Amino acid sequence: MLKNPQASILISSYNKGNYLEQCIKSCLSQTQKNIEVILLDNHSNDKTNVVLKKFSTKIKILKKKRISKFPALNQIDLLNKAFKVSKGSIIYLLDADDYFNKSKIKNINDIFKTKSKVSVIFDIPIIKSKNSYKKFKIKTKKTKNIWPTIIPTSSIAMRRSFFSQYLRSDNLRKFNLLEIDFRINVLAFNILKNFLVLDKNFTYYRVTKNSIMDNTRKYSKKWWLKRKQAHEYMFKLFKKNKVDYKNLDFSVTNIFNYLLKII
Repeated sequence: MLKNPQASILISSYNKGNYLEQCIKSCLSQTQKNIEVILLDNHSNDKTNVVLKKFSTKIKILKKKRISKFPALNQIDLLNKAFKVSKGSIIYLLDADDYFNKSKIKNINDIFKTKSKVSVIFDIPIIKSKNSYKKFKIKTKKTKNIWPTIIPTSSIAMRRSFFSQYLRSDNLRKFNLLEIDFRINVLAFNILKNFLVLDKNFTYYRVTKNSIMDNTRKYSKKWWLKRKQAHEYMFKLFKKNKVDYKNLDFSVTNIFNYLLKII
């Protein structure tokens, strides 16, 4: 493994064997050299192991048992463990069913070099579903006060110091429906505000049948519960950092969760 990599790509993996080879190849084909790729797998039971054997000498592969029945907590746990063995000064997150443009690391690393005060950089992913491609939409000023923009995990790049701070400060096993992209987006956009959003498409974000993004039907009971957790998370984070939290949607969400309990 590299002694002083300029960047570390952390891949969280569970039963994404159909897409994993493309994911790993997109990391190994980067124009930026001197990077390390670390994959943490939750003991997948699909074709993942067959794919990983092809890359066993090119990337660092680790296995870890699932800690929860909640995919969001397992994802956070994997990335936390991957970060602890990583060495790069810039950290890139990547879900095993997504992939990078080959120039992503080089372009974003160059920006970090010139923007010393920026801790987090997001690019705008291309959302890839079964039969279509579309550009991820950033919410307008009118809507973002109701619900924050959440740029997906695989479009997050950050300085090592930022990710370390996040992992130390967050209660990683609480709020079991909240993915790491939501948590980092809220921290960067609303508390620290030392981020950039690039109008560049360096990431391909795949929506599959079992993806975290696709597995909560809108307005279902689980959807409302997840929304309630999100508001509680933001309220506590804002309060901790002495930031005023006013959001009409919080009240609406609480009302719906109350009604769903008594139905």
